[in-house]
Amino acid sequence: MKNVLIVGAGPTGLTTALELARQGIIPTIVDAKEGPSWKSRAVAILSRSIEILNRTGVGQRLVEEGVQITNAHIHRGNRTLLSINLSDFLGKEEHIVALAQNQTETLMSEQLASMGVVVQYDTKVVSVTTSDISVEVVFADGTQKSYDWVVGADGVFSAVRTSLDISYDGYELDEEWSIADVEVAEEQHYGAINAWLLEGKHKTRDALVMIPIERNRIRLISSTADSLKALPYTLDVQNVRRTGTFKISVRQAAQYVKGRVILAGDAAHTHSPVGGRGMNLGIEDGQAVAHALVHDMVHRYEEERKPKALRVMHATERARKLVTSNNLLIVLGIYIVTWCIQRSVFLQRKLAKGLVTL
Repeated sequence: MKNVLIVGAGPTGLTTALELARQGIIPTIVDAKEGPSWKSRAVAILSRSIEILNRTGVGQRLVEEGVQITNAHIHRGNRTLLSINLSDFLGKEEHIVALAQNQTETLMSEQLASMGVVVQYDTKVVSVTTSDISVEVVFADGTQKSYDWVVGADGVFSAVRTSLDISYDGYELDEEWSIADVEVAEEQHYGAINAWLLEGKHKTRDALVMIPIERNRIRLISSTADSLKALPYTLDVQNVRRTGTFKISVRQAAQYVKGRVILAGDAAHTHSPVGGRGMNLGIEDGQAVAHALVHDMVHRYEEERKPKALRVMHATERARKLVTSNNLLIVLGIYIVTWCIQRSVFLQRKLAKGLVTL
C-alpha cells in the first residue's frame, strides 16, 4: 500500500483524501492551521464537484445543506438587464449549490473521519525533498518522515511548491477587491444570484455579485474596496460576520509533478473569482490526483490537468475584463447580448448550462 502525505486540508486536499480512502489507500493529511477554518471563502459548488463527492457520500449532503441557486439576475444600477429562471433549463443532476466553504470542509472532514482518516491540524511542513523513489518531509517540530508520495494542496503560498523551487508564473492585478459575509433580515434574495454593473471611479467599471449561502445569510464580492458600501441599494443587515479585501493573482505552477510530489488546487493554479470556478477546479484536481496514484498514472496527471486549469484561467480573465470594462463598444455589446438572451429560450438554456459546467 502506498504511503501518501497530503499537505493542506481545504477542499482539494480533503477530496484527495476521501478518494484515496474510498479506494483503499489510507493517507495522512496535515494542515498548518490550528484547527478547521471558520472563514467562508469559496461558496459555489457545481454539478461535477457534487458528482465527484457523491462517490464518498458527501455530495448529496452538500446539496441538502446548501442553497440551490434557481435564478440569476444582472443589473445595471436600478435597471435589470437579464433575469432568468435557471431551474427551467437544468436537469435533475445539474446544480449550482451555494454553501460557505467552512461548512463544505466540515461535511467532508466528518465523512473522512468516518473512513478512518482524521486531519492533523497545527502540523506545518517546512521542507520537502524528493527523489525518484520517495519524499523526505521535515515538519516544524523537527520531525522528519519519509513518504512514497506527497500531495501539495496547501494553497497559493504553498510551502511544498516553494520548498521544491517550482516557479509560480503569472501576475497580480493592481486593483483591490473585497468580500462581505452578512446576515440579513429578509429572505427575498434566497435562491438567486444577483450581479451589478456599477459606474466605478477608475478606467474600469466596478462589478458586484450577491450570493445567498444560507436562508438569512449572503456573500457579497466586488471589485471595490468595500462590498457593502458598493451595493446599490440598502440591505437590512442584522450582523456582519466577516469583511475583507484581497488582490487577484493569475498564476500557474511551472510544473505540477516533480519527483514524487504532486501539486493540486491553488498550489498549482490561481485565478479570478469571477464565475466561481476555483474550488470546483481544486475538487476535480483532488479526484484526478487520487486516480493517478491508485492506478499508477501520475505521468498523465500534469498533461491532463494543466491545460484544463489554463482554460479556466483564460475564461475567468475574459469574463472579468468584460464585466469591468468601460469601453463603450463592450458596454453596448453587453446590453445587446443580455437583451437577446432575455428574449431567447435557446440562449437562456445555453447560459444556464454554461453556469453549471466547469
